[in-house]
Amino acid sequence: MRGKRSMDHRWVWDAVHQRSIKLGLVYRRVWDPTLKHRLWLVVCRRGDGHDPWYLLTTETVTNTEEGWRLVMAYARRWQIEQCWRYNKSELAMESPRLWHWEQREKLLLMVTLVYAFLLSLLAEHWESVRIWLLRHFCHRTGKRSRQTVAPLYRLRNALSRLWCLPMQPTTSEVWAATQAQPQNSG
Repeated sequence: MRGKRSMDHRWVWDAVHQRSIKLGLVYRRVWDPTLKHRLWLVVCRRGDGHDPWYLLTTETVTNTEEGWRLVMAYARRWQIEQCWRYNKSELAMESPRLWHWEQREKLLLMVTLVYAFLLSLLAEHWESVRIWLLRHFCHRTGKRSRQTVAPLYRLRNALSRLWCLPMQPTTSEVWAATQAQPQNSG
């Protein structure tokens, strides 16, 4: 694929560097004599001295739209990897020590519920609750911490600290305790 010009270019937002970058795409049908099915090589070039992505797939690529679809699907895989990394390290899935499928399924369902709850706190209508939690139970002053789109590590930490606080009695419980007469043993 070296020396072959890109068939199409697109401007894509680079979330890490907070800017748009220009990507080039080229694809070609390839084959391996040991395999029985067709293969397609899709190359996404970033330029600026960066290594290109070489994607080898069994998906048929006959136009640039199909090529871009594969490139974008590959780019999304990093978010999936981050999700698994978070679930393993923060939600205790790193070494579950469960031998039977039913027990593993139960753990995965519980972790899925916890993860869904944390993701729901990222919704716009929970913004005031999220800001309050982060400010009071997991305060950070750095720019990166303030601008993180999905601060899941901090949210989990804040909720953990919130739930570890000792329960304070309500005013009605305090009033009831002061009104109770001591029992006389005799």
